[in-house]
Amino acid sequence: MEYDFNKIEAEVQAYWDRAKSFEVSEDSDKPKFYCLSMLPYPSGQLHMGHVRNYTIGDVISRYQRMLGKNVLQPMGWDAFGLPAENAAIKHKMPPAKWTYENIAYMKKQLRRLGFAYDWSRELATCKPDYYKWEQWFFTKLVEKGLAYKKMAEVNWDPVEQTVLANEQVVDGKGWRSGATVERKKIPQWFIAISKYAQELLDDIDGLDGWPEAVRTMQRNWIGRSEGLEFSFEVPGSKPLAVYTTRPDTIMGVTFVSVAAEHPLALQAAENNPEIAEFIEECRQVKTSEADMETMEKKGMPLGVQAIHPVSGEKIEIWAANFVLMGYGTGAVMAVPAHDDRDWEFALKHDIEIRPVIQPADGPEHDFAASAFTSKLGRVFNSGEFDGLNFSDAFEAIVSYMENAGTGKRKVNYRLRDWGVSRQRYWGCPIPIVYDEQQGLHVVPVEDLPVTLPEDVAFSGVNSPIKSDPDFINVSVPGSNTPGQRETDTFDTFFESSWYFARYTSPGCDDAMVDERANYWLPVDQYVGGIEHAVLHLLYARFFHKLMRDEGLVNSDEPFTNLLTQGMVLKDGSKMSKSKGNTVDPQSMIDQYGTDTVRLFMMFAAPPEQSLEWNDDAVAGAYRFVKRWWALVDTNAALLQNKLAELDANGYAQVDAKSAKDLRHTLHSLLKKLEHDFQKHQYNTVIAATMELLNALEKVQTDRNDDLDAAFCEANLLMIKVLAPIAPHIAHVLWHRVGGEGDVIDASWPVLDESALVTDTLTLVVQVNGKKRDQIEVAAAAGKPEIEQAALQADGVARHLEGRSPKKIIVVPGRLVNIVV
Repeated sequence: MEYDFNKIEAEVQAYWDRAKSFEVSEDSDKPKFYCLSMLPYPSGQLHMGHVRNYTIGDVISRYQRMLGKNVLQPMGWDAFGLPAENAAIKHKMPPAKWTYENIAYMKKQLRRLGFAYDWSRELATCKPDYYKWEQWFFTKLVEKGLAYKKMAEVNWDPVEQTVLANEQVVDGKGWRSGATVERKKIPQWFIAISKYAQELLDDIDGLDGWPEAVRTMQRNWIGRSEGLEFSFEVPGSKPLAVYTTRPDTIMGVTFVSVAAEHPLALQAAENNPEIAEFIEECRQVKTSEADMETMEKKGMPLGVQAIHPVSGEKIEIWAANFVLMGYGTGAVMAVPAHDDRDWEFALKHDIEIRPVIQPADGPEHDFAASAFTSKLGRVFNSGEFDGLNFSDAFEAIVSYMENAGTGKRKVNYRLRDWGVSRQRYWGCPIPIVYDEQQGLHVVPVEDLPVTLPEDVAFSGVNSPIKSDPDFINVSVPGSNTPGQRETDTFDTFFESSWYFARYTSPGCDDAMVDERANYWLPVDQYVGGIEHAVLHLLYARFFHKLMRDEGLVNSDEPFTNLLTQGMVLKDGSKMSKSKGNTVDPQSMIDQYGTDTVRLFMMFAAPPEQSLEWNDDAVAGAYRFVKRWWALVDTNAALLQNKLAELDANGYAQVDAKSAKDLRHTLHSLLKKLEHDFQKHQYNTVIAATMELLNALEKVQTDRNDDLDAAFCEANLLMIKVLAPIAPHIAHVLWHRVGGEGDVIDASWPVLDESALVTDTLTLVVQVNGKKRDQIEVAAAAGKPEIEQAALQADGVARHLEGRSPKKIIVVPGRLVNIVV
């Protein structure tokens, strides 16, 4: 039979659909395994990054099923977001229509790739039956005080008319629109993630199945620090509160920096046009931490002084562009001698640099050249605290402040509460109604979902619902008084923070999730890009804890194991339309078939590393698949006949040396394969099967009963091993050789330790370190027998030329080196 991948793959996929091969339930005596790949945004078509991500997850799922697990692998769509609105404006069509058309097309592509998804659990986050429950959950958070509304300074994109996260501001411009981003204050909804900061931090230690890089990024993002909060008195104003993790440097404070939006700065600006102009300039400043580190440090003195809480000295207060009102107290004590940023600022503005720490060992530091920021020093120039090291000075100064009533020890977190309001249309409506006095009321569950109108027309970029009286004007819940709906929508991270739980409870109409969630959760294996290390993965962990505290789930963490796959590169850089280096997955599937594309994706690089696309290597993978097909097809009758001779483990019982040698090769490879599958090293798995194919092609013309039985065992094992990677061809070949049932339900091969024991060993023989021959000796042979056999080898005798060896070195099980 010819290898016709189009016919094979279509027929196999139709078979799986008819048999509902991948639909699962909780009624199983098998251990559960929940494998999940991050759901895609329905942008219009799959790219190679999708194909790689979802192939990795599918290989894991199929392998776990063959290990005897009850495997759930669902798929859905992260369907809200700005691209749909932008496309709607461009193509003059509602975002819903664009989104649903894209979902339909991309679903066809996913099905063409043969992924083992339980499509009965499919969800789209833009469907009311999905977002109803996140609306309900939000009302619970409001009732608990974990969701609240306040005025907040935000990054405002004037073109897209919405708030941007710091990460979405690139070089001071909106990541999509390219417009210069403005700073403005607007009312925003927040979720109090900061109240869970310590638990989120502590539980990172238990995430042993996560990459250390991701755990480190989350620890840094949460950013726990211990320090001192204290105040400077400001004559005629309220005390100025600051926080520091370096109380040991407090006697080196020579100025205080405040944010441009700080009340002291705003008050000074009322009578000083230059300060007012500076504040306006700061409103255009980029606020991501990376930008703050590299930008020019600017400031202006406010003409106001603070009183040092220990020395009583008067200290100038400056407005500075590197202090943000939304971080901490909006004020920072400045110690130029011991902070790089303060040192740079003081040098520029001719402010005193007062050292109070010197290195504990070695020469004195040159403060004219740089700040001394190390904690490995001794305090000086600080009165009663002189001579103390960092930890002793920390304790002494904190105690001094607490006793004086001017300060207190405090734990701070870098993590800020999560702003979830967005001013765009295509998102989940926030279920709040305002009365005429602007009091807020949550929408009760019986009135949910608050449905987003889908048949809308855009006028510019403004959200249609903000001017839609049918949407806005409602009664206040529980009364007949007029009210108005909230017209902001949720940040789309809101939807993707709990979708993994909803998959567990399909058809649940009266709750967010039901008791089935605790059967499946936590997810056993999560697969996705490392670019989601902080935002999505942190929000999902947070949401899971909120759901636990609402009594919806009983686990603490959503994902037990995390695999972050590398990017797909072409010509050394990430594939992108702008670079013109994209490869259409569909064209590759049309040319070579799904199994070849999947096999290449798994062979080209380990999952965690970047993969360089190579057209020649794809063609090479196709040749391998065709050779495998030809081997089994040619020998199908023999394999069917010999199948009955294999024992319950699938082993061939053989005595002939050639058959034993083949079984030794086979199970040596299997031993390595088991390790590689568990470590997701699929590139070496495929390399091993290529080695096995070479061995089988060599022996297929040899004929004896034992060798035929071992040949049959090896072919069945190869089909099983490659079934998770190339499932369509494996399905057909399994049936061609007479395999029982479907290969997706076949048990994973069992290692035969006895096959690894051999009667003979093959040893390399070297002369002066260079290979000259190889010998076969009895496995039990002693050193004298091995030396004698080595000296008699033809290739060795030629190079000895009658000389006597100085030394013969035998490395057991590996080689003999003759030194002459």
